[in-house]
Amino acid sequence: MNLKFEACNTSHITTLIWISETTFRDAFEKANEPEDFATYINQAFNKEKLLTELNNPNTAFYFVYLDAELVGYFKLNEFDAQSEAQPDDAIELERIYVLEKFQGKQIGFHILEAIKTKIIDKEKKMLWLGVWEENYAAIRFYKKHGFIEFGTHPYYVGTDKQTDLLLKIEMIH
Repeated sequence: MNLKFEACNTSHITTLIWISETTFRDAFEKANEPEDFATYINQAFNKEKLLTELNNPNTAFYFVYLDAELVGYFKLNEFDAQSEAQPDDAIELERIYVLEKFQGKQIGFHILEAIKTKIIDKEKKMLWLGVWEENYAAIRFYKKHGFIEFGTHPYYVGTDKQTDLLLKIEMIH
């Protein structure tokens, strides 16, 4: 599979907003109350918030291309940018999304393998993430690829308090 990864910067803001909203809507809009969902979209993916995240040296967004076509993106956080306090040798995979029309083609697997390589190159020991407890397909995917559950944390979609399972994989150097 000919995937390419491009680090995002502030010049990519319009595309980043579009792919963030599109993939999140496709994945979760039907499972949430419309007002809470709209609030979340407006808070998580507004231009100012994403620009702040892009300018944070401990956060990195990457676009994923199949040949020349944008198919998804992912976001990594380290140090104080992580959504939960973790050791300095950990990196959080906060987002990994593939556009709906490209799902089921093993793209997520290849993205995850590339992320693991980045983690090892940075000499980090753990990759972790939060996944909504009702996102059964994603939970199966991560567990199939070696992640284990190590806790939970609250995740708000608007005023709706949901629970994310925390999953991790130890990296072997």
